[in-house]
Amino acid sequence: MFMTRIKHIQQQRGFTLLEILLAVAAIATLSGVVILAINPAKQLAETRNAERSVDVNTILNATYQYALDNNGQFPSTVTTTQTEICASNATDCTGLIDLSALTLNETYIVSIPVDPTGAEGNGAGYEIAKTANGRLTVVAPDAELEETISVTR
Repeated sequence: MFMTRIKHIQQQRGFTLLEILLAVAAIATLSGVVILAINPAKQLAETRNAERSVDVNTILNATYQYALDNNGQFPSTVTTTQTEICASNATDCTGLIDLSALTLNETYIVSIPVDPTGAEGNGAGYEIAKTANGRLTVVAPDAELEETISVTR
């Protein structure tokens, strides 16, 4: 009986090095396929574009609310030339469209949204212009994935 027990113990085996390497290779291959299928860079770009779309609409809505309260007049700084909007925390708005009238006492908007990738300098990363027929256009020029994010009303 003792001999059969020893034989039984000797017949049990663990995993071989080859089996472990094959399992690791299979897991690595599956992980690579999943990462390629998910494409995190594209997902992040789509998320930033969605935020830009919301920001553009927020700026346009706040500007129109301002106009409703001011006899149909948009902020005087808005011109017919598409120009970048000045950020709320900017120290100097030279060469930019100053929409601080919208954020005064947080009446129309708490602060001017800033592009999710971070605007350079004092700009918000969004542009605004008044068309010849009095409509407003707000644009997100840094949209990714070759998208155009623009709202006109």
